[in-house]
Amino acid sequence: MKVINTKEDEAQFLKRTEIIMLWVLFIMVAGFFTWSENVGITRVIKVGSRIGMTTAAIFIHRRIIKRGAISSFQWKNIFSPFLYFAYLILGFISFLWSTDVGYSALQWFMDIESLLFAFFFMKSLMLLETWFPDNKIRFYSLMGNTVFMLLTIFAIGMFVNPTAFFRLVEGGEDKRLGGYIMNPNELGMISGLGISCLIFDLYGDKKKWITILKILIMGFVLIMTKSRSSLVGLLLIVFFHIRRSPNKKLQYLVYIGVAAVIPVAVQKLIMRKGGIDDVLSMTGRMPFWKALINEGLPREPLLGFGFMRIDYKDRFESVHTYAGHMTHNTFIQVLMNLGFIGLILVLIQLIATIRGFLKEPEEKKLMLLGILIPVIINSFTEFGIFGETNYGILFYQMLIFAISLQPNQRLTTKERLYLKRKRPELILPIESFSTL
Repeated sequence: MKVINTKEDEAQFLKRTEIIMLWVLFIMVAGFFTWSENVGITRVIKVGSRIGMTTAAIFIHRRIIKRGAISSFQWKNIFSPFLYFAYLILGFISFLWSTDVGYSALQWFMDIESLLFAFFFMKSLMLLETWFPDNKIRFYSLMGNTVFMLLTIFAIGMFVNPTAFFRLVEGGEDKRLGGYIMNPNELGMISGLGISCLIFDLYGDKKKWITILKILIMGFVLIMTKSRSSLVGLLLIVFFHIRRSPNKKLQYLVYIGVAAVIPVAVQKLIMRKGGIDDVLSMTGRMPFWKALINEGLPREPLLGFGFMRIDYKDRFESVHTYAGHMTHNTFIQVLMNLGFIGLILVLIQLIATIRGFLKEPEEKKLMLLGILIPVIINSFTEFGIFGETNYGILFYQMLIFAISLQPNQRLTTKERLYLKRKRPELILPIESFSTL
């Protein structure tokens, strides 16, 4: 006869699961970084880590079900996930007219791979929350600590090996943290995202000084990336948190601190070489966007050039701006590769996702928006949530499933019998569930 799970067994299971999920998410996100200058090694790391961690996410999901969770679920806020699926379907169909099917297919399949990871990872969190009452594994904690672990590598690397971890910019007159391991703006974005997630640990009973130290390290990394957009995103997130705090003294202290930091931020970030003109031109991106819309878009206005393609050739070229293979704006990227039809589709999908956030409980809503804000701001100047493969896409896919997955309220007779055998302590709460 099978032994019933004890509280101690369950606590040990949950602790091991939390550790496994943290490392799986860490390796998955780290797989988007370029850790080696050798192209072959980089490809092996990227492909191996991402496929391996997607497999691991499926393993975690199966492990939770074997422990006594019911696998079935139902959709909510259905327009968000299904419009996203429609976007991917349109991308797949665009292979028919893409001038580089191999590149379009590679980008598409990497998006599908990260979508599978996001589904099983977020569904695992949903199962833990539903079927394990003592579960304390939280999405924001996993995300925040994953980012902290990654940024610690850069915080150490900038002192140990500055040549590798810094990128020279503006003709060698300045340097930004990230090197060629990760685009500094992308690194700044993930720094703001990590800080946003770990702020929630300050609301709990954990040792706050440890969380504060982590936040300070990540804030230092963000400043060293010299990412203007990431700083704006972080300030918005901080104000969201402060506004909901009942502590007026804390609010005033934060306002004073922000006011003291602004002059330094303006000098170090905004008034870099090129000054305000550089800011207004979005670091030279505005002429490029103008040329794309005026010269490139009229060639393929409705359905674009094919998934992640912005021209018939590998690069868009114009006498009015620099040549580029991506747009540095996720919405213009969609406009170029899937035309006006694709752009309208993703805009409606984004609106549906934000509406789904606003329906969630206050704490979850703030947490989701805290992740979305830096990702969206980054999307206006870099790859973004609908651009070439990057961890911003992965984060956005996870947010979609965070608001669209919920436990099935109608259990079958077989599922109820399974619960009686595996989790008899849950039978009473489950009586409120319907039976098919």
